[in-house]
Order: sequence, then C-alpha cells, then structure tokens
Amino acid sequence: MAKRTLPLGKVYTLLEPGPVVLLGTAWRGERNLMAMSWHSMLDFEPPLLGCVVSQGNHSFSLLRKARECVINIPTDELAAQVVGCGNTTGAKMDKFARFGLTPKPARTVAVPLVHECFANLECRVVDTRGVNKYNWFVLEVTQAWVDPAVKAPRTLHHRGHGRFMRAGDETTLPSRMK
Repeated sequence: MAKRTLPLGKVYTLLEPGPVVLLGTAWRGERNLMAMSWHSMLDFEPPLLGCVVSQGNHSFSLLRKARECVINIPTDELAAQVVGCGNTTGAKMDKFARFGLTPKPARTVAVPLVHECFANLECRVVDTRGVNKYNWFVLEVTQAWVDPAVKAPRTLHHRGHGRFMRAGDETTLPSRMK
C-alpha cells in the first residue's frame, strides 16, 4: 500500500474524532506498541497533540527517554491486534512480531511506523511540564502519512471495559474551517 504525504495542517482530521491508536515508541534498540485512546488535538499548525501515557506502561519510560514516537491509526480490521497490544506488556515481548505487524522506517523519528495502519504521525515530545503530575505529554507532529485508498476509515473508539464502537457513516455539513 503506497501512502502519500499528508499536509500537516490536515492532521486534525485524523485525530479529532478520537480513535484508538497504537503508540509506537523506541529507545536504544527496544521498541514497543501500546493501545491508546487518551489523546487530543491541541493546535492546527504546527499540529500539536496531547496524550496520557501512564507511568505503569512500558511505553512511558521509552517515550520519556527518546522524546519521540509514532501515532499509528488503525482501522477496525486491526481490532484483534490493537486489543492484543493493549492487553500485553512490551517489556516481555516484541509486539510487532507477536501480533503480525510490519515495522517500517519513519522519516523524522527513530521509531518504526506500523505499515498496516492507514495513517501514521511521526512526533517529537515538545512539552513535558504535565508529565510528573498528569502523565501528559505534548507532541508535535513532524511528518504525517495517510493511505489515499482509505476514504472513510472505520476506526475503533474505546468505550471502556472491552467495549468499542466503530466509526459510522460520514456526512458533510457547512463549516468555516480551512
């Protein structure tokens, strides 16, 4: 699947609905994937987003040390792999290998992209002031990728206790957004 560059000013169109993502992290030869749904767009250009990564997650220390990550956005076809990544720890296994996901090199960070995801956001940590108190990282998207063949992605949305919704039908309404 060939992906094309996504203009950074359009990143909000991928995350504003709040899909479950796979947070990719890496540090000194170790890599991990974590299912994450606690994230939010903070600004348009440059695209900034905030996310909560609990200190209890293996990804926390990797993200804190490396100060970079990839937000991989899956469609519902990857539901089993996403839930698997969320229910296991990367401290004891390579989740790419365990769940049959393909790592691909990123352009601006040393963290691999998940090839099977329809979109990937390469990010750098730009603010850690909320980490000690809230586990809140502020990320700047430095490169965004999207599969142009996926027109209306059916993303997963976590509702708690193993319950998920799939994105539904799309509609267009009047908007003043650029």
